[in-house]
Amino acid sequence: MGQFVYAMNVSLDLRIEQVPGDNGAGEWLRIDEELHRDANARTRDLAMIVHGRVMYEVMEEYWPRAPGDASLPDFMREYGEIWLAKPKVLVSRTRRSADYNTRIIGGDDAIEQLAVLRAETEGTIAVGGAALATQLLRAGLLDELQLTTHPSILGFGRPLFDDYDLPIDLELLDQQTFKSGVTLHRYEIRKEAD
Repeated sequence: MGQFVYAMNVSLDLRIEQVPGDNGAGEWLRIDEELHRDANARTRDLAMIVHGRVMYEVMEEYWPRAPGDASLPDFMREYGEIWLAKPKVLVSRTRRSADYNTRIIGGDDAIEQLAVLRAETEGTIAVGGAALATQLLRAGLLDELQLTTHPSILGFGRPLFDDYDLPIDLELLDQQTFKSGVTLHRYEIRKEAD
């Protein structure tokens, strides 16, 4: 069985956007070459990526062009190649088509379809998008948080989870510090039966 891992850039106060619609591209982020190369390696090791519609559309707008853009550094072109090749699932009620090795799951039973996908997949399945991660957390299907924490306190903006007000018991699996001051923490989400 696969594991759903919610991987997200966050501020110290667990915000993922400062301004609505910045979709993780705010000036508060410190994404340098070291961090990007680490993200490339982690993405390369994934079995699959599952995106909510908003996150998918952000990715689809930029990364397909990156491999051929000579103005970009090699590590960004490399990420574009990895993203294009990786099997992806788009969870959307409105999209009917998607390119770039992507299939669509939608409808009222999307979370049930994702549960089947998780059961049939070996390896790590990255989850992108707060709304989707919140739904998976509520369904007891989210296995791990991978938080790339940037040394900023935003004070406002979109939180890590949408409209979730229950305690979450976590166990630290791994941590890493980058030269930029960014830290990466991997946490297992402890289920009630643990």
